[in-house]
Amino acid sequence: MTVQTYEQNLAANLQDLHGRIHTGLYRPSPVRGVHIPKADGGRRPLGIPTLEDKIVQGAVAEVLSAIYEADFLGFSSGFRPGRNPHQALAAVHTALMSQRVTWVLDADIRSFFDSVDHEWLMRMLAHRIADPRVLRLIRMWLEAGVLESNELRETDRGTPQGSGISPLLANVFLHYVLDLWVHQWRRRHARARVCIVRYADDFVMGFESKADADKMVRDLQTRLGQFGLELHGEKTRLIAFGRLPAIQRAQRGLPRPRTFAFLGFTHYCG
Repeated sequence: MTVQTYEQNLAANLQDLHGRIHTGLYRPSPVRGVHIPKADGGRRPLGIPTLEDKIVQGAVAEVLSAIYEADFLGFSSGFRPGRNPHQALAAVHTALMSQRVTWVLDADIRSFFDSVDHEWLMRMLAHRIADPRVLRLIRMWLEAGVLESNELRETDRGTPQGSGISPLLANVFLHYVLDLWVHQWRRRHARARVCIVRYADDFVMGFESKADADKMVRDLQTRLGQFGLELHGEKTRLIAFGRLPAIQRAQRGLPRPRTFAFLGFTHYCG
């Protein structure tokens, strides 16, 4: 059903939808699976929900966003009210220019949105959300399945990109798996400064100490593995980067440090 068709009898349609939700008769439909090309030559899967599912997901996401905004940490910028990619890029710039960064971990989680563990996610949500009706709605969306070429594929993992609730669920999952853990790791294990900027499933970490950077790579792989995630071996790199490495390499007649990309921008040591 299109938006234009739904709007022709909007009040009655919304009242009917509201009634089905509160009586337990609402059932989400499978998302329509499509693929779009990626810059690296691969294809990114997207899940397009039906119009009514979009409406309900948007309403639930708005309520949950107000709750989790009190919990999310400052270095998380993706898909949050009042935050945008340029703020994340500015945070990276500030860290590189003022936090004595000499090593950068350019990290990539392999197929993150397709790998989110449903049971772990529901346990994380239940830690903060007590209403069983909301938890039931989210579980139904996660398990609604994907319709591709008129074939229904059941889903036991992942949250489809393209649905209104997915960015928030991704932030909740990574808040517990990554953000809180990194915050604790810095206080317990780091010998020097460590900074991180995350936008959805993209994140960059800066280190003053090479020893801290090496330990983080090892510990991060273990941490992600506990939740069914893994670092992309070809896209994750630890590189010397920053003002001091650039000066040292110039003094030795070497090329400037390697570059890394974040949110579509290539970062150079000038």
